[in-house]
Amino acid sequence: MDLKSKIILISGPTASGKSNFAIKLAKKINGEIINADSMQVYKELKILSARPEPKNYQNIKHHLYGFQKVKRNFSTGDWLKLVINKIENLKKRKKTPILVGGTGLYFRSILNGLVNIPNIPIRSRNKIRSFHKNLGQKNFYKKLLKLDPKSKNKINSTDSQRSIRAYEVKYFTKKSIHDWFKETKSKFKKNEFLKIYIDFPRSELIHRINKRTEQMIKDGAVDEVKRFIKQNVRKSNSANKAIGIAEINRYLNNEKDLEYIKQEISIKTRQYAKRQRTWARGYMMNWLKLEPKDINKFLKKFK
Repeated sequence: MDLKSKIILISGPTASGKSNFAIKLAKKINGEIINADSMQVYKELKILSARPEPKNYQNIKHHLYGFQKVKRNFSTGDWLKLVINKIENLKKRKKTPILVGGTGLYFRSILNGLVNIPNIPIRSRNKIRSFHKNLGQKNFYKKLLKLDPKSKNKINSTDSQRSIRAYEVKYFTKKSIHDWFKETKSKFKKNEFLKIYIDFPRSELIHRINKRTEQMIKDGAVDEVKRFIKQNVRKSNSANKAIGIAEINRYLNNEKDLEYIKQEISIKTRQYAKRQRTWARGYMMNWLKLEPKDINKFLKKFK
């Protein structure tokens, strides 16, 4: 199997060992690794995002990790522009790009292209954000479904950022954001990709998540959240979605003890892993599925 001419995509639920697998594969096929995780882009979220440590890179170059400040929003479109440039640069250097992460929207954008929605005037956007603030997410979501019924089952009822975006697109363009998505086109050909999905049996994954939560606390997650809070990041910024920020903040406010917080982070992480698996069933059905027992066998195909 010749993978050196391919663009490798590696996804899977959180804590499934994607990063380690990517490093092993990169060594075999002269690859370099590009981040495809929306939280690992943030400089200040090293521990909570489980960002790979440079000491564990094993001389494999890693790109787009920890470069973005949390006070700045970072969109799928921002990531796509950077990643296309990185892929083209690696190909010029005869390196194999290996994209690794758990953010489904990132993979969807690289495979299908990014929606070409007209720029929405800031005045309209601010008006809709004020509308959202006054109504609250629960009632705003109901309004969204009336305006754009196609958002039902496609946007989570608690996802304020995507709800606002879908509302403003339909309101301004008179066309559903989901119809805009259908008109996109990838920068790359479909046969250029090899798509791999790493999965773990549920019980093993739960154990790995619990173990990682314990390690995050030992590594200084509480201090990381203290520093994050001092940044006064706007609530609407995507960095606030990192699991552990809200939970540890409750501990810092003496609302809950640390043991309770650790359990809460583990539960939230398991719920996130479940959502990732649900996404995979819908959008990654044709990806090559590898379980832990398959990984070494797969790697042995390469010298």
